[in-house]
Amino acid sequence: MTKTVHHWIGGKTVEGASGDWGPVTDPATGAVTARVALASAEEVDRAVAAAKAAFGTWGTSSLAQRTSILFRFRALLDANRDTIAELITAEHGKVHSDALGEVARGLEIVELACGITTQLKGELSTQVSNRVDVAAIRQPVGVVAGITPFNFPAMVPMWMFPLAIACGNTFVLKPSEKDPSTSLKLAALLAEAGLPDGVFNVVQGDRAAVDRLLEHPDVSAVSFVGSTPIARHIHTTASANGKRVQALGGAKNHMLVLPDADLDAAADAAVSAAYGSAGERCMAISAVVAVGAVGDELVDRIRERAEKVKIGPGGDPASEMGPLITKAHRDKVASYVHGAADQGADVVLDGTGCTVDGYEGGHWIGLSLLDRVSTDSDAYRDEIFGPVLCVLRADTYEEGLALINASPFGNGTAIFTRDGGAARRFQLEVQAGMVGVNVPIPVPVGYHSFGGWKDSLFGDLHVYGNDGVRFYTRGKVVTTRWPDPSEPHGGVDLGFPRNH
Repeated sequence: MTKTVHHWIGGKTVEGASGDWGPVTDPATGAVTARVALASAEEVDRAVAAAKAAFGTWGTSSLAQRTSILFRFRALLDANRDTIAELITAEHGKVHSDALGEVARGLEIVELACGITTQLKGELSTQVSNRVDVAAIRQPVGVVAGITPFNFPAMVPMWMFPLAIACGNTFVLKPSEKDPSTSLKLAALLAEAGLPDGVFNVVQGDRAAVDRLLEHPDVSAVSFVGSTPIARHIHTTASANGKRVQALGGAKNHMLVLPDADLDAAADAAVSAAYGSAGERCMAISAVVAVGAVGDELVDRIRERAEKVKIGPGGDPASEMGPLITKAHRDKVASYVHGAADQGADVVLDGTGCTVDGYEGGHWIGLSLLDRVSTDSDAYRDEIFGPVLCVLRADTYEEGLALINASPFGNGTAIFTRDGGAARRFQLEVQAGMVGVNVPIPVPVGYHSFGGWKDSLFGDLHVYGNDGVRFYTRGKVVTTRWPDPSEPHGGVDLGFPRNH
């Protein structure tokens, strides 16, 4: 163990005082490389208090001040891409190129926040009645909490705090305790950019820290990304405590492949989207629905590509896929493959015996491919969150669509076809929040919003884009009348006001 990861409160590192610690592991070796402080309720209170105190001035600061700091942060973030990616690889395990991609997507939201001046423009209607004007403005909500998952320790927090801060809120981040170091690097860069103390805070911790944030009376809003059971808990608990909530849950993302599709393109996309980041993505394609007679050929092409993927430590430039985050998660993912045949699937590839020379203690698992998977099997029903791709068969487009729409999840989906009419039908008829047409991972660009349907989202608004700005602000309407000295006041009138 070489280091200790603490909190960031009021513009500086604050040592953990609870006495509780969690291990931070290098997934490639299995070795514990650090310990992370697990915050007590009192430490969460301290972070919220710092954020509340900072809101008194930050919430009324000028847009020019906020955006100038965010522009400086954007430049520092760009200059530190490799450093941040190295932190991600060391604690999460994803390969360096994938980690760099994560930072790049986070940068998009920082750039969006730099342009917040246009997003916060109000509306004005003049002379709606005699000498009466009406203006609509948006104001920050106050202290905002962000609770983020292990799979994107840089990108997902940056889905939240840049817009929240740009809108005038202050922020308390509770990152995953499995890979916490990236959060402190982001905090240090914000401080270097000139962000006032207390505007951005980090509390490391586990469920105890989360539950305190959900019930804290000074937290006005909660943003969350994670599994569906926890998203449901976040939404229910925070809402019951009077907070606005956006809680993004789990996924089972389908890719519908029609008989006219380019099968090489579809196979490339299936392998990339299913096995990238070892499947630890909420937007991973985990179920391919092959329509008609293309199933056997498509499975063969996927298998040929999957067998060539190079597995190894994320710091090795030759590696295309790294390990899973923990041994316990690795074992859980493997259990779905081990039980697949008994539940009727054809196990085309079994990656559960994977090892990497020189890294025998790592959390390794290879690529697994299951064909003819039934919709009532565990491998299909559960979010596996690992490199396991299920292939299901459908006779027609309608049957494939019905299969997808019957899923309780509705995060992302894709269709592969050369038929524009079929693609148009699909994007209108499928029940999911994000749709790709010959695009396997339809993560929106920063100026559109990210979010799913059904059990993939709890709350009304998605993250970033226009929805993010609406979530982090409250609307206010101001009606103004300036009397004209040359006209009488009009006297007392107890009737309901009418425009005239």
